[in-house]
Amino acid sequence: MASREHTRFWQASALSGVELLQARYREQRFAPHVHEGFVFTVIEHGAQRFRHRGCDHLAPQGSMVLINPDEVHTGSKAHEDGWRYRGFYPSNGQVLGALQELGLAGAGMPSFDFSVLHDPQLHAAFLRLHRLLEDGAEALQQQLAWREAILALFQRHARIGEPQSPGREPWAVSCAKQMLAERLVEPPSLEELASTVNLSPFHFARVFRRATGLPPHAWLKQRRLEQARVLLKGGCSAVGVATQLGFSDQSHLSRQFKQAYGVSPGEYRSGVARR
Repeated sequence: MASREHTRFWQASALSGVELLQARYREQRFAPHVHEGFVFTVIEHGAQRFRHRGCDHLAPQGSMVLINPDEVHTGSKAHEDGWRYRGFYPSNGQVLGALQELGLAGAGMPSFDFSVLHDPQLHAAFLRLHRLLEDGAEALQQQLAWREAILALFQRHARIGEPQSPGREPWAVSCAKQMLAERLVEPPSLEELASTVNLSPFHFARVFRRATGLPPHAWLKQRRLEQARVLLKGGCSAVGVATQLGFSDQSHLSRQFKQAYGVSPGEYRSGVARR
């Protein structure tokens, strides 16, 4: 029944307002329409039927739908249970901005030649990205995951070139490490970090990963966990540690601490105290 349909629409503030949709439709029928920017949708369940470029298309679970700017298309169910999907609706500028950071937008706006994409790796990458945005992950993590997904999508399926390999920028990496270490509770954005060291955001992220083996948000997480161990050794409670170091709550600290060290913060604190 139509009453089982639901939608959630929002904008990702960490991505300069990229529009996002999570929807479950059973009876929805989209009239012919266009979007000014791109449409990337990830089919999570069921199947969608749509008309695009004068042909009918079927997008089953596990596929993605790709619509170029200003292309007329429709949409309806192709499964008795309808379809559930996650959608990205970036403006042209938001796509070009990510590509320009790696010098890959010189030939103008890229485009896709097909409507339905069957690429399990990209489906998984965009699904993870959408969930990161939904869950309010660290802005640094959202910003890099967005750029990496866009680069992979357009490299594989829109015939753009390879970016230059990241060089070695020891001063930039050292400066960024210091900035992150000093701002564990309210870390800078990817754009702020890159601006401080006079690099473009995406290029900076690749330079940082090459030098450290970790993207900036993962390096930040390690510094937080190291400081958490120091505070726990000093007798600080897990709640106090989470508050002091910028974890969203005690359970957030506990999950990350156990993933890294194999024990909970409480177990670690007790073990250190007994020793």
